[in-house]
Amino acid sequence: MKKLLVATAKPFHPNAVEGIKDICSKAGYDFQLLEKYSDKSELIEAVKDANALIIRSDKVTKEVIDAGENLEIVVRGGAGYDNVDLDAASAKNIVVMNTPGQNSNAVAELALGMMVYHARNHFNGKAGTELRNKTLGIQAFGNVGHFVTEIAKGFNMDVYAYDPFIDDSEIKKHGVKPLASAEELYKTCQYVSLHIPANEKTQKSIGYDLMKLMPENAVLVNTARKEVIDEDGLLKIMEERNDFHYISDIAPDCKETFEEKYEGRFFFTPKKMGAQTAEANINAGIAAANQIKNYFENGDTTFKVN
Repeated sequence: MKKLLVATAKPFHPNAVEGIKDICSKAGYDFQLLEKYSDKSELIEAVKDANALIIRSDKVTKEVIDAGENLEIVVRGGAGYDNVDLDAASAKNIVVMNTPGQNSNAVAELALGMMVYHARNHFNGKAGTELRNKTLGIQAFGNVGHFVTEIAKGFNMDVYAYDPFIDDSEIKKHGVKPLASAEELYKTCQYVSLHIPANEKTQKSIGYDLMKLMPENAVLVNTARKEVIDEDGLLKIMEERNDFHYISDIAPDCKETFEEKYEGRFFFTPKKMGAQTAEANINAGIAAANQIKNYFENGDTTFKVN
């Protein structure tokens, strides 16, 4: 009998857990649950005889992977997977997957929500600005970008996108204007919303040279990862331009400098909030279980990332 372990220091929604448990029951898998653990040793002990592992933001290090002697597949309930050591998993022929698209609407709603909140001066009683007719650039036009577009069009924003991996014809299908380079995107748009993954190519890729191209009253919106931002460049542009704003669902390492010097020109959520909705949580958990079932029964590796 296959053993499926759900290990989440930050638990799934109870409906997600029940859904995963139901999928396991019907498939004949042994379901195991480790929630709200406080030490890595608990995960290492629990994974020892698991064949499949579902996680959220939990760190699956080489030590964890080496402990999982029977481990065949790890699924991260969510889009990002930089919390899994892919090299260590590949070395042991363990398949690693994510669940793309399951939290896309939640992230998109957060991005636009932060834009509204910031444009209206954090609802402090003073007059702000509107999003209507403003230019919005989407960097990386994947699942989240599609949802951002739908919502932004409801505000009658003028939407542009840059994604070197997607044909212009596909972008145009969504009523979005494709641009040929990141430089053109930043030069064109007052608002730029980041949806790129964090990897070796993208880390610190959003820096001063791009930011300085943005037009007056620029707003850079980050619901991706803090690692994609070159914080030295960010601080430089904030110092040089009083009209430059940065809003993010994860605070940068230089947060204290923002708080000391740039009041009113930034907003950071208390913790990463992109997938923090009941719907996204449930969707990601159940999708993860179904992907494991499809892998064991059909060899399906559609969402493999290693």
